[in-house]
Amino acid sequence: MTQNNELIFGLDTFGDVPDDASTEQPVSYDVALQQIIQEAKLADELGVDVIALGEHHRPEYAISSPDTMLAAIAMVTKNIKLSTGVTVLSSDDPVRVYERFATLDNISNGRAQVMLGRGSFTESFPLFGYELENYDELFEEKTALFNKLRDGEPVDWSGKFTQKLEQQEVYPKITGHKLATYVGVGGTPESIIRAAYYGFPVILAIIGGNPERFKPYVELYQQATAKFDQPTLPMGMHSHGVIADTDEEAYEIAWKYLRRSMDRIGADRGWVPMNKERFDFEVNKGAYYVGTPEHVARKIAEKMTKVGVKRFDFIYGAGGQTAQQREKSIELYGTKVIPMVKDLIKSGEYSYE
Repeated sequence: MTQNNELIFGLDTFGDVPDDASTEQPVSYDVALQQIIQEAKLADELGVDVIALGEHHRPEYAISSPDTMLAAIAMVTKNIKLSTGVTVLSSDDPVRVYERFATLDNISNGRAQVMLGRGSFTESFPLFGYELENYDELFEEKTALFNKLRDGEPVDWSGKFTQKLEQQEVYPKITGHKLATYVGVGGTPESIIRAAYYGFPVILAIIGGNPERFKPYVELYQQATAKFDQPTLPMGMHSHGVIADTDEEAYEIAWKYLRRSMDRIGADRGWVPMNKERFDFEVNKGAYYVGTPEHVARKIAEKMTKVGVKRFDFIYGAGGQTAQQREKSIELYGTKVIPMVKDLIKSGEYSYE
C-alpha cells in the first residue's frame, strides 16, 4: 500500500557556524544560533515545507540540542514542519527524546518531526557514556523502545541497554496522531529493512557520488514494507548545495566553503582532500546542487525522479558560509527552485519510472 504522493521540499542545516562577512572569522555561537532561527523564519514565510536541524558535538557546529532550537523556531513560525536531521538516538534516552518531541509537537500545533539516526559522527558516544562497540545494538534496541512510546499507551519494556519499564505512562500525550518519525539512512541495507519493519519513512543521506546508486535502496524499502505488511511511505533524500544568481558565484562559494566542510570531515575519517576533478564531478553529475535556480531545479527534478523519492531536503550553509550567502540560497530555493521542480515533474519533462 502506497500513501501520500505529494512532493515535499525541505531545508537542512547541520548548524555550521557562519563566517563574519567582514572578518572571515567564525561568529560567536549566540550569533550563529540566532541566525538559524532567522533562517527558519524566512523559510516559513517562503512556504518551504520542512526545516531540519542536525545534532553535532563539534566546534564548527552550533547545534548540539536541535529540539531546543526547534522549540524556539516554533514560536516564530506558523506552518513549516519542525524536524531533526538527525537525532542520534543511539547515544540518547528514547523516553527523554520522545518527551522532548511530544512537547514540541504540542506547542507547535502538531508540526514536530523527529528523524532518528545512528549518527555519522561519533562524538556523542563517549560524551554521554556509550561504547562504540555497541553502535548497532544501541540503535536497534532504542528504536524498538521509541516505536512503543509512539503508541501513547502504558509501556512494558526490558532491554540490555535501556531501562526497565512496567506499565509506564509518558507525558505529555499527543492527541489525534502519532509523532511523525523518519529514519535517516546513510547507505546500509540493514537500516532500510529496519525502517520498513517499524513502518517509518526514510530519508537517504546522499552527500557524495552519483545519487542514482541509491535507487536499489528505494526498491528494497518497497519490498521490505510489503513483506512486513507496512505502508510503503514516500522516501526522501538530502544533499548539499549552494544557490546564487549566477553559476559562477554559486560555484565560487561552494568551492570555498563546501570543500572546507568536506575536508574537515575527511581529516577525521582518512579521506584524501577534495580536488577540483572530484568537486566538479559532484557539481555536474554527483550529489552537489550548485548553481542558478534553474540549474539546481533541473538537477533536483532529475535526481528525485531517477532515485524515486518524493521529498528533497536541501542542505544549505555548509562550511561557514556567511549569513548573506545562506539567506540567498534559502530565498532562491523557496521562491524559484521549488516551484520550478514541481512544474518540471508535473509537465512530464522529468517523470518517475
